[in-house]
Amino acid sequence: MASANLFNGEGKAKGSVDLPDALFGQPVHRQALYEAVRSYLANQRQGTHDTQTRAEVNYTKSKLYRQKGTGRARAGSAGSPVRVGGGRAFGPHPRDYSYRLPRKIRRLALASALSDRASSERVNVIEDVALDAPKTATMAALLAAMQLEGRHTLFVLPREADVLYKSLRNLKGVRVLRSHELNAYTVLWADNLVFTEQALSGAEEVFGS
Repeated sequence: MASANLFNGEGKAKGSVDLPDALFGQPVHRQALYEAVRSYLANQRQGTHDTQTRAEVNYTKSKLYRQKGTGRARAGSAGSPVRVGGGRAFGPHPRDYSYRLPRKIRRLALASALSDRASSERVNVIEDVALDAPKTATMAALLAAMQLEGRHTLFVLPREADVLYKSLRNLKGVRVLRSHELNAYTVLWADNLVFTEQALSGAEEVFGS
């Protein structure tokens, strides 16, 4: 069974905690990881690129000069793709790049990513932190105490943790997700994962079955 270092709210080590095998003790499926990352990046593309065809460029539609007798090559339209400033032939147009992976593949990829981080001892768990108001400095001090400052760190919070979310979102190198928002791409982006105890239970409840 995989385990993670346990820290208190001040970043001091308190021992270790067992991680659920359903998420952190699985073999790493490289093909599933590839498909999950490819799908995530494709879904981020806006697809708003566009070029003008010969029908869209703002040029006269009349014939440029007579067909014969000039010694030049015949020319019909100023918007022809072979002319400078003409329309683009077969250029890109707005399209939707997004696509969905089957749920089983997404779950397999997530378990593979989490298991990879757990096998490299990059998963940490902290006791639930209670803040009355957003305090970025407090969370920055917590990261420094855990020796994670300056690294790519993914904080996983429970669903209802708005104060913690606001305290973490502006820290450099830190990304924040709710436990039900976990995805393979962001897990692979992170050098280290930090779960709150409640978030770890929430992730097991959502993705562990």
